[in-house]
Amino acid sequence: MDTFSDYWQQLDWDDITLKLNSKTNTDVEDALNRHILTLDDFMALISPMGRHYLEPMAQRAQQLTRQRFGNVVGLYVPLYLSNLCANDCTYCGFSMSNAIKRKTLNESEIIAECNSIRQLGFDSLLLVTGEHQRKVGMDYFRQHIPIIRENFSSLMMEVQPLATQEYAELKALGIDGVMVYQETYHEPTYQLHHLKGKKQDFHWRLQTPDRLGQAGIDKIGLGALIGLSSQWRSDCYMVAEHLLFLQKRYWKSRYSISFPRLRPCAGGLSPASIMSEAELVQLICAFRILAPDVELSLSTRESPYFRDNTVPLAINNISAGSKTQPGGYSDSHEELEQFSPNDNRHVNDVINALKERGLQPVWKDWDNYLGR
Repeated sequence: MDTFSDYWQQLDWDDITLKLNSKTNTDVEDALNRHILTLDDFMALISPMGRHYLEPMAQRAQQLTRQRFGNVVGLYVPLYLSNLCANDCTYCGFSMSNAIKRKTLNESEIIAECNSIRQLGFDSLLLVTGEHQRKVGMDYFRQHIPIIRENFSSLMMEVQPLATQEYAELKALGIDGVMVYQETYHEPTYQLHHLKGKKQDFHWRLQTPDRLGQAGIDKIGLGALIGLSSQWRSDCYMVAEHLLFLQKRYWKSRYSISFPRLRPCAGGLSPASIMSEAELVQLICAFRILAPDVELSLSTRESPYFRDNTVPLAINNISAGSKTQPGGYSDSHEELEQFSPNDNRHVNDVINALKERGLQPVWKDWDNYLGR
């Protein structure tokens, strides 16, 4: 099969949902006793029955995390370059139908943002834009990425899906990683929530990680928007299928998994399925047990209490002090936000919370002289 999109067509959503809901105590216990998990084992761990085994799951996940990553936790921060968007999506504050002020940062504003972020201590940056190919596309990236790269040792992006050759060019400009979330792997639900724009093309988006792998991007980020579909477990199982497919095919790339739950934004979409905090811990631990070497990331969508108590179990990369609007670090304008963060603490408070739990915050784990 050429891409995960081809493989996805062999996966039956309803069958996956039925299997998830049919897992037994024995299935979960067998999975926890296995040294290397299969996808069927992962399914057992994230199943409704797996919720009853949260303590042994957390213990094993923490052991694997410390074994692989030690006590370090990487830090990054998002830089929102633009909230312009040519898509109409029901769940996003940047959606073209939302009556919010639109802004795209120019060079002087980007420099001001970079300076403010550097003063906070960050050296790893995630560039974020709305999806607007004409005004915030490759020409914009060609002009501004080299300037941003001068200030940071690690640069990632979360923008509209691009072609393979464009990703190869972005890599040459200094991009290390690209995060692209499918939102939901259930195509009927996907079509229900993507009303206008190129994002309506389910398979173009689904094939994006393959194009990233073909372009040789170092880090590829995956995830589903938890709560968008009526079956969050099925969506998260699909993320695991996607991860293992890509790892086998593009083994030179590293991978990152994120766990975004629907948060309040302009438009006010209510989740179609509710995931409790305990179930989110269950999911995070299951991913660590399935893929011990993969980066697991937790954003400021979650509360301070939840992050402080979950990061020590299995998370090895977090954002802190995030602003989700263009210009938010040097001149805050809340009306421009993509969503409202839940953890609004200053980065120093997050750092102190990590240290209190015996964890070492890492601002920088890469330098250009090491080669790319």
